[in-house]
Amino acid sequence: MRLKIKAKYEGRLVGDFEELVRKARDQVLTSSVSAHLEDESRFRAGELRVQLMIFERYSMTGENRLSLSLLLIEEAGGAKLSAIASGGSRGLFFKINTFGEEAFLDTLGPFIKKYS
Repeated sequence: MRLKIKAKYEGRLVGDFEELVRKARDQVLTSSVSAHLEDESRFRAGELRVQLMIFERYSMTGENRLSLSLLLIEEAGGAKLSAIASGGSRGLFFKINTFGEEAFLDTLGPFIKKYS
């Protein structure tokens, strides 16, 4: 058994920045009936664009709520993506499992595969 401490993905996506933001948002929101966009921030510095989106959903496995943070930073021909899921562990002082977090992160799989 492999012990996994965090549910995280970082990589490069290819495509129009606005389309990547829209498709990432749609992918997460259609992945679960309880998934919703908690809040988002958008910044622009000259030609650089940055989009931060925080999603939340209910995990039946863990009987708790999970969050998924997506950070997209525009670069030539695409964007850098950092996706981090959190909130699924039931441990008081340390993480016992990350099943729910990993499942929430995995909802991005088709999107990442298509735009990587």
